[in-house]
Amino acid sequence: MQRKAYVSGAAVLLAALLAGCTGGSGEGSSAPDSKSGDSGTTAPAAQPGRYRTLPQACAAADHDTLDTLLPGIAESSDERQQERLYAGEATVTFNTDRRDGCNWKVESASATDHLFIDFERVVSYDNAVSDDDKAEELYTTRQTAADLPEPDASASEDGASPSPSDSAGSGAPAAEESGDSGGADDASGAPSAPAGSASPSPTPAALQPRVLENLGEQAYLDDRLSTGSSTAHQRTVTVVFRTSNVIVTIEYAEQPASSTDTPDSEELQDRALKLARRLADELND
Repeated sequence: MQRKAYVSGAAVLLAALLAGCTGGSGEGSSAPDSKSGDSGTTAPAAQPGRYRTLPQACAAADHDTLDTLLPGIAESSDERQQERLYAGEATVTFNTDRRDGCNWKVESASATDHLFIDFERVVSYDNAVSDDDKAEELYTTRQTAADLPEPDASASEDGASPSPSDSAGSGAPAAEESGDSGGADDASGAPSAPAGSASPSPTPAALQPRVLENLGEQAYLDDRLSTGSSTAHQRTVTVVFRTSNVIVTIEYAEQPASSTDTPDSEELQDRALKLARRLADELND
């Protein structure tokens, strides 16, 4: 009589376990920044961005830079308070490799100064879109929202773009007009400053909000003048630039203690631009 093959239950169980281990390998092991896509496609995945981490925003500006931007720090005689002011306040974030920001706000005898630095590392989870392309898309959205004025053909100094910006929404200057205290709201028809308050002078063409050259791969500067509850003029200079898949934002604002004073546009822009160029150089190192 021909004998029948016999396989023990333990052998069957062992074979099933081995098959399960080999069939499920690799699932769920992809890196957080890796792009997901159809494993059956033959098209190569778009290239990842250059940057995988971010600098610490609260350590991005050294003490000398902060002394220039925030003169109230040097006026403090309390060493502990000085260190606290130098340290800044980190913004809340759940992943500092994806976004990191820091705020400084310092009062001096003549004004209150505020500085904000933000680093954002953009990651595209679309297999067909690179991190750089996704960052460019986000940057363009922000530049468009800034509603920069049409550049003056004669304003070519200090990084002004000689060609029209794709994001310019109107020909009206985004900064203040003569006799109007609300430069940030000029395009929306905000009312002028109350009677008796100082009227700021028109911003020169070379200092108007504009697209910048020679700063990262894309950059723009915005300059807004607004009136607070005390009718004091607060000027906010914003510089945004992109390098590969990192977008850097710098906001530098000053509000004089006296309602008759207006922050100098050229001075604030010069300080913000120097910081922006330094950060861009450090990212490229």
